Amino acid sequence: MTHKTRGIVLRSIKYGETSLVVTIFTELFGIQTYMVNGVRTSKKSSAKANHFQPCAILDLVVYHSEQKSMQRIKEFSWAALYTNLLSDVVRNSIGAYMAELMYKCLKQPENHSDLYHFCEEALLQLDASEKTIAANFALFFTLHLAHFFGFRMVDNFTAECCILDLQEGCFTDQPPEHPHYVDGKYAELSSQLLKVMQPRELEEFRLNQEVRRILLLRYLEFYALHIPDFGQMKTLVVLHEVL
Repeated sequence: MTHKTRGIVLRSIKYGETSLVVTIFTELFGIQTYMVNGVRTSKKSSAKANHFQPCAILDLVVYHSEQKSMQRIKEFSWAALYTNLLSDVVRNSIGAYMAELMYKCLKQPENHSDLYHFCEEALLQLDASEKTIAANFALFFTLHLAHFFGFRMVDNFTAECCILDLQEGCFTDQPPEHPHYVDGKYAELSSQLLKVMQPRELEEFRLNQEVRRILLLRYLEFYALHIPDFGQMKTLVVLHEVL
């Protein structure tokens, strides 16, 4: 039986001489793995393989069976055509980071349409954003993605309550006994970033490379504390270089 769904490509691995194994976050079935045959055989078919770059948003007709761990795709086409994201080095690096973060967080193949729409809209907004906004986009996405997995940070920052406890996900007035906390200007910046509801507001944040690097590392520490086997982010090295 076939189903129509949109999907965001998260990862693509070459398989054999002509095929790909592709991980896609679908609107209908959540995260799924697909075998895509015959898309790497010639110059003509390589254009088809381009559909399966990380962050690509596709319209799909898929075969789906709950009993199978790997599904198949009957038809695929572009659901959205990016202007900048696949060609611009900065936006592409941020998009690759976002795709890897989604991949690490999505553990079960279940419908999560609210999360899907958030991720798709975030990618489209990244594609259309100005450079000053794009530079802070990874921070925005990382903070807000956590909300959909039930461990978001709470912005209860005050002059007295100004230490961000990464284990508890809230601000406290005393340093916790464990080492997983953020204080000083980084805690205050975190509170300000948590207030950002729309990417256009990121233009107000004039952060340098070092500040972005430190904040992103601490936010990923927050994820590692709440998601089992989170591991290391492979895209982080490239992202730090381009930002």
